[in-house]
Amino acid sequence: MDTRTSSYFDSEAGPGNDDAFAQALQRCVERTRAVLPRTGLRNPRVGTANNSWEYCPHGFDWVMGFFSGQLWLSSQLSGDPVFSEAARARRGQFRAVLENRRWQDHDIGFLFSLHAVADWKMYANHDAREMALESARCLLSRFREEGAYIQAWLPHGPHDREQARFASGRMIVDTMQNLALLYWAHAETGRRDFLEVAELHAATTARHLVREDGTSFHTFSFDPATGEPLRGETHQGYAHDSCWSRGQSWLLHGFAQCYAATGNPLWLDTARKVADTTEKLMGTTDVPVWDYALPADGSHPVDSSAGAVTAAGLFLLASLTEGEEAERWDRFGRRCLHGLLRDCDLTTEPQAEGLLAHGAAFVNSGKSDSMLPYGDYYFMEALMRAQGHTAFFW
Repeated sequence: MDTRTSSYFDSEAGPGNDDAFAQALQRCVERTRAVLPRTGLRNPRVGTANNSWEYCPHGFDWVMGFFSGQLWLSSQLSGDPVFSEAARARRGQFRAVLENRRWQDHDIGFLFSLHAVADWKMYANHDAREMALESARCLLSRFREEGAYIQAWLPHGPHDREQARFASGRMIVDTMQNLALLYWAHAETGRRDFLEVAELHAATTARHLVREDGTSFHTFSFDPATGEPLRGETHQGYAHDSCWSRGQSWLLHGFAQCYAATGNPLWLDTARKVADTTEKLMGTTDVPVWDYALPADGSHPVDSSAGAVTAAGLFLLASLTEGEEAERWDRFGRRCLHGLLRDCDLTTEPQAEGLLAHGAAFVNSGKSDSMLPYGDYYFMEALMRAQGHTAFFW
């Protein structure tokens, strides 16, 4: 084993340290190292039935940044340059995204926060900083003034009218996790547009995607011309009036990030509201069912990725609050992590290429039980936050 990795794990003693979490994190780093000869420059997209990876087609997919993020976390934990070199070797793929407008949608924050912002924060790489700022300008350009939201998806071209009707005038919960790129760009440049758009989108999300009871819609539609609010809907959840668990987790982590970036108490209150409702919806279960409108009785798929994002968001929320409230969110986060370790951990399976089983990518499309690169990234982030780490790329 690399001595720098051993040194890290032997010396780590952050707040609320848990030996099981430290051991799991060590296994995550070593699994990431072990798969590098197989992944090469490819980016994992989804797991197969035998727990190997399928990769992003043509080098691009909205998930392509998560393995980079996993590499940067492994670099941070171990100090081994093999991880930073593997992440940086993907630079051309991310440059291609910035050169192809059809690859630029609301998920550009996932890509560049976990690739370019990470390199800048960790190694002060100026090329990475310029790339990250360019990506932030691309995200900024998706803002729709008439409805005060960032447009989510793209039409597929002038001949696909059905997709154009579906995509136009639509925002989704996932974008909350992408706002961190705009907050970072504002902090770097002082350009007010970055901050204003992030705040306006967060406000529109809180108004239209978060229901009064703290549950959430996956998407919300506006009149594309006037910005008039129309209706909340789902795309990946069970029903329009249900609560898709990964969407709920995006909101929890995303609003906590917004508060960390701005100190705006509205975002802290929204994160608390979503966290409180999530705790009630999970009941006695430790890994979320893929949609909270469905009974958590074992008859429906769970989503380990929702569990991982939820856990990471809860630890972040705990770090932003105090006293009994902070202890509450920390306990809930640890409960989610222990559930993942008990029911979904693949790091003890020698043949598995990923970290977590039982991810629900898109249940209504038949993708309900597989490894997911975003589940793996947030699993590592949550394990680190549980041990007191605070240096991340959001």
